[in-house]
Parts: sequence; structure tokens; C-alpha cells
Amino acid sequence: MQLKRGDTNLEAFNKKLNDPVELENYKKQFDNYKISLIPKILGNILVASGNLVYGRAPSYTKFRAVEIIARVPYHSWSSAAFTMLTMFFANEKKAINLSSVAKYSEIAGDNETMHVVVISQIAARHKKMDIFRKTIIPVLFSFFYFWFSYLMYIIKPKYSYELNYMFEQHAFDQYSIFLEQNEEKLRAKKMDSDFLSWYGRHTENEYDFFMSVRNDEIIHRNTTIQEINFV
Repeated sequence: MQLKRGDTNLEAFNKKLNDPVELENYKKQFDNYKISLIPKILGNILVASGNLVYGRAPSYTKFRAVEIIARVPYHSWSSAAFTMLTMFFANEKKAINLSSVAKYSEIAGDNETMHVVVISQIAARHKKMDIFRKTIIPVLFSFFYFWFSYLMYIIKPKYSYELNYMFEQHAFDQYSIFLEQNEEKLRAKKMDSDFLSWYGRHTENEYDFFMSVRNDEIIHRNTTIQEINFV
């Protein structure tokens, strides 16, 4: 699946995943992927730390932090690819692969930016957050996550992709629980976001929006593993 902001094919595929059967068939392709030890340890630390600060249960506040952090690996991969291109300009195959990583990272990062902008608006309407959990913690998480992802991509790209696989799986699980537990309430809350419209996505209520975000996360998870074949 080619990720592209506002791409009608991507948006159509996202909506297709609203069907539980289609979602399960797509999801199970990489459900049993075996993660290497190092990214598994780092991923568990990242998820456990987030649960410690924001709680295990899904919430608007937690989603905002998750989406701020979820943008990070895509930007770190783009930076790492830019760095590595300085060493492989003469190798056309390698240059094509690295340039493709940069394009994919931009598209996926753009998608995650849409998530955090829209969810930040929703979270602000529902609950005020202290500056510690609203800004300081996500920034600190993002800083360290960026450099872990960057260094792993330079040393062993597979590890960086696998770490992202774990985080995207965590995000998918959290959104799935949230949708299941709050369907009636979410359907009653209308969506009104200029940024979402500018992005090219249209949802009538919060349930539809968060379902589309859940679908994005599983697309990111699967695409991340597929990208390993090109590094």
C-alpha cells in the first residue's frame, strides 16, 4: 500500500478496513512477526513508560502523547537516509532505496501529524492537561526515541523498523479498546476540524475518526515490516 496524503486509493483502503473481516485478513499478515531482542526490549520499555505516565487505559490525553511520539521514527529515518546518501551517491540502487525511505517517511510522518493535530483539539475540549504530561514528557520521549531510531537505522535498519512495529501495534491495540468501550458516546460527538478537511479525510463523528486512525496504525505497522525488504 502506497502511503500518500489525501490519496483517494489510500483513503478507500482505510475505509475498507472498517470491515472486521477485511481488517483481520490484513492484520494477520504480520501478526506473528518475530521481533529481534534489542528492539523488543526497547519497545517494551517505551510502552511501559508511557503506561506509567498516562495509565494503561486509553484516553484522549494518552492518545495525544502517543501520536506526538509516533511521528518520531519517520523523521529519524528520513534524517538517517539523508545522512547515508552522502556515502552512497555513486550507488544508484542504494540511492533509490534511501530516497524511497525518505518519501515513505514523509508521507507516514504527515499522516501522524494529522493525528496529533486533530487529537490535540479533541483532548483540549475534554480535559485540561498539566504542562508536565502535555509537553515535557512527550518532548523528552520524542528526543530519546528519535536518536535511538536514528542510530539503529544507521547501524541496523531492521531494528529501527521492528521498534516502530511494536509501537504501532501498541497504538492499534489502544484505539481498538477505546472504540469498543466508547462506541455510543463517540458516535454522538460530531467532528469539525479544518485540518482534517485540509488533509483530505472526512468523518462525521469521533467514532469514525478514531476508527480511521486505528486503521492508519495497522497500515503503518504492516508497511514498516514490508520496508525491511528494501534496506
